[in-house]
Amino acid sequence: MSKRVLVVDDEKLIVKGIRFSLEQDGMEVDCAYDGEEALEKIRRNNYDIILLDVMLPKLNGFEVCQQVRDFSNVPIVMLTAKGEDMDKILGLEYGADDYIIKPFNILEVKARLKAIIRRTSPRVKESSKIIESGDMKLDCEGRRVYVAGKEINLTAKEFELLELLMVNANKVFGRENLLKLVWGSDYPGDVRTVDVHIRRLREKIEESPSEPKYVHTKWGVGYYFQCNNN
Repeated sequence: MSKRVLVVDDEKLIVKGIRFSLEQDGMEVDCAYDGEEALEKIRRNNYDIILLDVMLPKLNGFEVCQQVRDFSNVPIVMLTAKGEDMDKILGLEYGADDYIIKPFNILEVKARLKAIIRRTSPRVKESSKIIESGDMKLDCEGRRVYVAGKEINLTAKEFELLELLMVNANKVFGRENLLKLVWGSDYPGDVRTVDVHIRRLREKIEESPSEPKYVHTKWGVGYYFQCNNN
């Protein structure tokens, strides 16, 4: 089945070029040219991934991303003409999974989108895998997380990060290692991406993020998941 992509940018020539290239690879592409139109389409349709420009009319990309995260964990890749670190981190703060800086090579865009779609698509397993620790339950096949019986809405990257840590409970992962394992060896970002996602993950799964029960910091080393089945 072809993958469905929403491309959001107010520069119509850029949208046209991206759309043509993605369609050449067999993808189904929808387009939007401002933040409000993008939100409307995301609410009405199911997309495999969204390519979202930061500078948009009506609602900017960060505002769109933040609102989408209230109802969907669809992977979002931000497009930004700015290279400042704060802009990149700000995009991740609002729930973006990745970012690409303009001007970009369309081959790089396609490679990044395909890699994210591949990592976040439902995986076929021999049997359903459920991991439980304390009052947390992770459904690896359904890609769902429950804490005290309540489903927690995680982004694709937050889920992959939690899954990796839970499967390897009590094993400490360095930030560089987590970046490579979850985002891929070709990811251009730095380890602050991991820190941002860990903080957001704690805010969602921990009763007290400043005193975590599950995801802990090994100072000077990295992060680990503490098993709570005792």
